[in-house]
Amino acid sequence: MTLSLSATGRVFDRPIETVYRPAHPLNLAQVVMFQRRGGGDPTILQDGPVIWRASRTPEGTATVALRQDSSGAVRAAAWGDGAGWALAQVPDLCGASDDPDAFDPRDHPLLRDTHRRSIGLRLGRTDLVFDALAGAIIEQKVTGMQAFAAWRRLVRWHGELAPGPTPVPLYAPPRIEGWRSIPSWSWHRAGLEPPQARTIVGAARVGGSLVAAAERAGDGPDRDRVLTSVRGVGLWTAAETRIRAFGDPDAVSVGDYHLAHEVGYALTGHRVDDNGMLELLEPWAGQRQRAIRLIRMSGAREERRGPRLHPEDHRAR
Repeated sequence: MTLSLSATGRVFDRPIETVYRPAHPLNLAQVVMFQRRGGGDPTILQDGPVIWRASRTPEGTATVALRQDSSGAVRAAAWGDGAGWALAQVPDLCGASDDPDAFDPRDHPLLRDTHRRSIGLRLGRTDLVFDALAGAIIEQKVTGMQAFAAWRRLVRWHGELAPGPTPVPLYAPPRIEGWRSIPSWSWHRAGLEPPQARTIVGAARVGGSLVAAAERAGDGPDRDRVLTSVRGVGLWTAAETRIRAFGDPDAVSVGDYHLAHEVGYALTGHRVDDNGMLELLEPWAGQRQRAIRLIRMSGAREERRGPRLHPEDHRAR
């Protein structure tokens, strides 16, 4: 038996391995690292050419290590009870289910040029609905810095140390019942406001049926209806969940603090509101999330007009 040593000194059996050979150009880091929630996300890490990702699969915790070789093939190794599930899911994580051919950017030079330069872009999916939902709820109505810090603390405190020889300790998010049982003081210490904590706990109470219904739903509006049935989950949170869990090419996070301004400035040179954004994106109906991703990759940015919003720290209250 071959054993491997982790960053924490734990010993693991040899991983199971596979090779994914995409039938299209793939920028592995661009696609998979999109799932990261801030630079300190304890579930994912890029260490040189290797991407390490910890997750809680339907079959248990798993760590997968991904490396792309010179041929474009992705070599994957996985550890843990959920290793088989994680390896089987690697193609979809890398965007195998995505179909960029449905997107036609010819009518706008910014999108056309960015699309041409980004042939390795695919919209990947994790197929882990509750993790995506919990992360989106944490990001409601706060700065990215606050949300990423809260996610980092909660996963480390209440998740599970990931298996495998990771270069630093990684953690799988809590089980659904684990999210439900987080004590009130821990939410507070993590920097999360009571409405967000209540929403996650409410979602966790119906977590199994909620996940099953979202997976059965046929399209974005159907999934929105399922997800927004939870009190405190609106269309923004549902769209953010669809983007990560399902790689939805049409999801638009209406209500985002910055998104409408970014889309408006990139496509017209001036800001618009949510209605204006939806009107601008209408030519790419069915592929609006891809258009948004390309806009954000294009480098088109409005000059900052004022100081950055200073996040409040409520933990000492």
